[in-house]
Amino acid sequence: MPVEPDTQLILDMMAAADPIDFSDLDPEAFRELFKAGLGTLDIAAAGPPEEEAEDRTIPGPAGPLRLRIYRSPRPGPVPVIVFFHGGGWVIGDIDTHDGSCRILSRRTGAIVVSVDYRLAPEHRFPAALDDCFAATSWVATHAAELGGDPERLGVAGDSAGGNLAATVSQRAAREGGPAIWAQALVYPATDFSTVRPSMAANGEGYLLTADSVRWFTAQYLGDHDPADPDASPLLGPLVGLPPAVVATAEFDPLHDEGVAYADALQAAGVEVRRFDFPGLVHGFMGLGSLSAASARAADEVWAALAALLVR
Repeated sequence: MPVEPDTQLILDMMAAADPIDFSDLDPEAFRELFKAGLGTLDIAAAGPPEEEAEDRTIPGPAGPLRLRIYRSPRPGPVPVIVFFHGGGWVIGDIDTHDGSCRILSRRTGAIVVSVDYRLAPEHRFPAALDDCFAATSWVATHAAELGGDPERLGVAGDSAGGNLAATVSQRAAREGGPAIWAQALVYPATDFSTVRPSMAANGEGYLLTADSVRWFTAQYLGDHDPADPDASPLLGPLVGLPPAVVATAEFDPLHDEGVAYADALQAAGVEVRRFDFPGLVHGFMGLGSLSAASARAADEVWAALAALLVR
């Protein structure tokens, strides 16, 4: 089907702007551009604040690690979801994904803990993964203190954050904890070692481009082996992982690797609730203020995660 009309309007506006030259791009300038653009759409999608939000700093692998904790007005103890933002491991932060986390807390009733992990290229792989795993371990230990149920711990993320949620789940299973009850992977990057057909089919004109994927990958991995399962979770051990929600978008360069990961999880015996949204693009989770179809898709994904956390 064609791109859904509201999303097409967003794409048309972006096409009218000056293209980004990835051959000579300053990461810090790109962060500011993202924060002033798509980041504002994410915040607007949540509407007026309903949740209590608290910033907290915990010890991290390389120094203080900032978290933002969201609580919806629900009687507890409630599930706790650790959220990892997208942005290619280079851009984005807990501010640009504030709206997504507020919507996640509302739709699930859970406490949501957003992680301000270190960014590349200043901090290359595995810095982001190490921070996200440390934050998840801290939340597991302090869930009751936060008002949550330590037996119902979830991880979630979009794009690069979906990659981090998948790799955190694998590391937790491999190392015997923390115990993760469910994972939600939204248009995740799952395999740096293989270029799949959707990268060419959707690599230009649909928000995320093939050029930007190559640039993000180079910033994050540097010269690290792209087949390392801690970077490419599709290549890691999948048996015994927690039930998963996996969401993909039709017009996304990463579409095929998200589908491949859902297929592989199911083949390994993992319960998977799958969504493949027609007419939508990479990044739809943050476009709900302008695209009703994107807002509905986000609601469906988070409802499925909520169902896994109360099973």
